[in-house]
Amino acid sequence: MRVALFVTCVNDAVYPSTGIAVVKLLERLGVEVDFPPGQTCCGQPQFNTGYRRETEPLVRRMGRVFEGYDHVVTPSGSCAAMVRDNYPRIARKGSDPQLQRVSDALVPRMYELTEFLVDVLGVTDVGAYFPHTVTYHPSCHGLRMLGLGERPRKLLEAVKGLELRELPGSEECCGFGGTFAMKNSDVSVAMGEDKVRNAASTGAEVLCGADNSCLMHLGGLLHRQEAPQRALHLAEILASTEKEPLG
Repeated sequence: MRVALFVTCVNDAVYPSTGIAVVKLLERLGVEVDFPPGQTCCGQPQFNTGYRRETEPLVRRMGRVFEGYDHVVTPSGSCAAMVRDNYPRIARKGSDPQLQRVSDALVPRMYELTEFLVDVLGVTDVGAYFPHTVTYHPSCHGLRMLGLGERPRKLLEAVKGLELRELPGSEECCGFGGTFAMKNSDVSVAMGEDKVRNAASTGAEVLCGADNSCLMHLGGLLHRQEAPQRALHLAEILASTEKEPLG
């Protein structure tokens, strides 16, 4: 089984520890992971801002970079959803037949991390150890577009030492929404403040999510409020072990 890591722009530039955690986790489970160095952006910022034609070269590049792999795994629901939901739309509207070939080839092989663990590897207990209280925020893309459902929660519930606490209003958007946070900053901040207030009410030490774009927004709010709670990607919790606790 040939597996490639699509680390995404946010993780590559801001949260490399998440990408490292994914590799550590998958290798612990017996998966050999490749990291194609030619990978760049999937095109989500451009497409969501209305620049479909400018997204097309990035679609073609993604097709070339990840050609030949059985599975492409990413620790980002929003980027996985970009490929699976929007690449077919881009292909239908584009004039280049190569776009359709890329979409047809890549979409079935693109997996968000928790999907890959539960659906492909068939595991929920990944041998993790994380002795902390945690509350989980499901991102909009993972919740609504990918339909991740209970997969992240099942993985967290199987972590040794972890106490999972329910997040009030968990299905509400955190307010990030990519360029929405820049174009509508006041609304974005207000939504984020609601989310971190709910997270604080749980008393959990860690606010966990499966998408670092959301966690960047929420983590920034927590930092500015000097809150004791910290934001942490699910992959870093799952990669933590009793021998090498990341907590």
